[in-house]
Formats: sequence, C-alpha cells, structure tokens
Amino acid sequence: MNDRWHAYIRQDIKLEPTGSGPLGGMSFAAKDVFAVRGCVPGAGSPDWARTHEAASSHARAIDLLLAGGAALNGLTHTDEMMYSLNGENYNYGTPINPKAEQRIPGGSSSGSAVAVAAGLADLAIGTDTGGSVRIPSSYCGIYGFRPTHGRVPLDGVVPLAPLFDTVGWMSTSARLTADAGAVLLEEDGAQARTSPRRLLVGKDALRSVDPATQSALKPLIAELASSFAASERIAIAREGLEAWMRIFKLLQGVDIWRTHGTWIERARPRFGPGTAERFEWTRTLSAADSARELQAMAEIRERLADLLGDDTVLAIPTATGPAPLRNTPPAEMELRRARTQQLSCIAGLGGLPQITLPWADVDGCPVGLSLLAGPGQDMMLLQWAADQAADRQAALDAAAGH
Repeated sequence: MNDRWHAYIRQDIKLEPTGSGPLGGMSFAAKDVFAVRGCVPGAGSPDWARTHEAASSHARAIDLLLAGGAALNGLTHTDEMMYSLNGENYNYGTPINPKAEQRIPGGSSSGSAVAVAAGLADLAIGTDTGGSVRIPSSYCGIYGFRPTHGRVPLDGVVPLAPLFDTVGWMSTSARLTADAGAVLLEEDGAQARTSPRRLLVGKDALRSVDPATQSALKPLIAELASSFAASERIAIAREGLEAWMRIFKLLQGVDIWRTHGTWIERARPRFGPGTAERFEWTRTLSAADSARELQAMAEIRERLADLLGDDTVLAIPTATGPAPLRNTPPAEMELRRARTQQLSCIAGLGGLPQITLPWADVDGCPVGLSLLAGPGQDMMLLQWAADQAADRQAALDAAAGH
C-alpha cells in the first residue's frame, strides 16, 4: 500500500477477520491508541510509547470489527496524546488531507480520516473526546460518527479524558458507517428502522461559523427539512455556546490531569508546542474547583435529552469552516480551535450521538453538516443518514440522466 498521504504510523500491523458479518471483505484502520496484542499503542508520543508495555490483548473495538468480518490494515497517526483538533504532530509530522492538500487534516484522529478519504481503508476507528473524529471527518469530506457516551467499550484504548472519551468511526459511505455502527454498538441495525419526525436547527450554532459556510449549509438544511414532519429553528444554549465551551474545556482539563498527571510528573515527557502549554494548564486545575461546572453539565445533559427525546434530531455545522491552511500561525489556529469547540462541545456535554455528513463545500474544500440525536438513538441516526444518503444519490443520478 502506497501511503503517500502519511496516514499510517504502523503499516506492518495487520490482522485477519475472526468472523463473518456485515463488514465481510472490508478493511479498517485504527488510530494508534487502540491496543493490538504484542504492540505498544503510541498515542502520538514517543515518551508514551517508551514508558508503556506492549498490550496483552486487542482493544474491544478491534475485536468487534474483526468478528464482524473486517481486516485491520494498520495503525494511523494521531495528534500528540490526542490533545488537539488540528492533526499536526510535532514528533511525527502531519498527514496530508486528500481533499485539500494545502490544508490540515484535522485531529486528533488525523490518520484515520486521511486513510479513509484517500481510499486506503474502507473504514477507520478513532477516538472523539472534544471533536477528534467529527472535525477531521468534516475537513476531509467523509462521514464521521461519535456515539452516545459509554455505548462503545473503551477497553484497551489510551484515554484522554474518560468523562468525554468515545470510540468513533469514519467512512466514505453512509451505509458502511451504519453497518460498522451495528457491529461496534452490538446492536441489530435491522431493528432500528424508526425515523426521526422532527428537525431542530441550531440558529446560534449557525451564527458561529464563517459566512461562506453558512451559505453552503443553509440550502442543505432546507433540503433535509423537507424529509421531516416538522422543523424549527432554536437557540441551543440559553447561556451561550461560548459559556458551554468554557464548561467543557474546564471539565476536560480536570479529567485530563486526573488521568495523566501522575505519568507526566513521573515520566517528564517532552511535549511539542501547543500540546505542552495545554498540559501545563491542566496542571493548574483542581477537581474541587469544578463542582459548579459538573452541575452545569448535568443540567445541560438533562435539557438536551428532554429536547431531543427519541424522535428529534438537531442540525448544526460540524466545524466553523473548511480546514485551515497548513502552517497557519499558532495564535490564529488556537482561536479557530476555540470557536470550533463551541460546536463540538454540544455532543460532549450532552453525551449525545452525532454524525457529520460530507455534503457541502466552500470553494472546493469540504464542510460538514452534523445531526445529533437523543442519548441511545445511535442506530436510528445512523440508519436515517444511510437512507437519506441513498435517496440523495438516487436524485443526483436521476438529475444527471444516469
């Protein structure tokens, strides 16, 4: 396999399927945070790899995909310790975005998104804490899914912040994304045939993105609204999405230091620019200082669950715009990251499933539209997206005279 896109960090790690199922004949790539027996997950950090032992068993997600008929064809690049949204790794370089080669791929599941977008794997798994599957999927023009928090086992996965960590997956096919969901969620996809009846459009989320991205997404939202019995524009966050982002950021930071502080103080890893400053900030946080934010998150989670129920989806932009250009100045990149987290924190705080749809672009660069559903409505959302994608493609083919 010619990996000119720099998607893989370990192409030599391959595993054959252990069963047959809906993923028969498919290949998958795994972010280098998933345990493979006999190997050390690198987590984008030479110091992490140096200070940890080889895994004694595969991660549960890998076992599930192998049992579902898919073959593993390598481990993919990730941002250093998964603590970024850009895909730029100081130690190992930056994968090339196949849909916009002068732009970053997004992270931290950068290599997984690139492997799928470049056609090197049929699907890929990554982790999504603050947007690390959804953002690279949007930037690379593919489907990306973050499940309900806790729905997919994290056994054998290097953590970042367990309060928000999820196993997510990506594909160029909405149907394959749904089939992978049935395997990873250990749920019979054929039984999730109910469709959502109501669409909510987050007007505060739309206001937070670049004007060109608003223009690209509005007709798509209108197109989707026609397939619902009812639709409505709402403000998602009465406190403001910027306030939600600050709640998420602080809780994530506290959880990161709780998870990795002891290792950092013992191993003294040398982090690259950006990552080093973020980890140093987490050192200043105290769990005792986060009681108010935990209460706020509980209230937000209850509010979103009540809003969405089991028959409603919420439409928001996945990111604030197309992928930034490579080598964008750090200060500008950090500002973009903060704005993007105002969108990605919604599913994080709510513990909600979210799928990003690669159905729009700005000047030829992909921009994603996301749909969120109520907690536990993962297969409903995946199957609905697959059906919509099939209908949409049929309409496009008919218009083209195929």
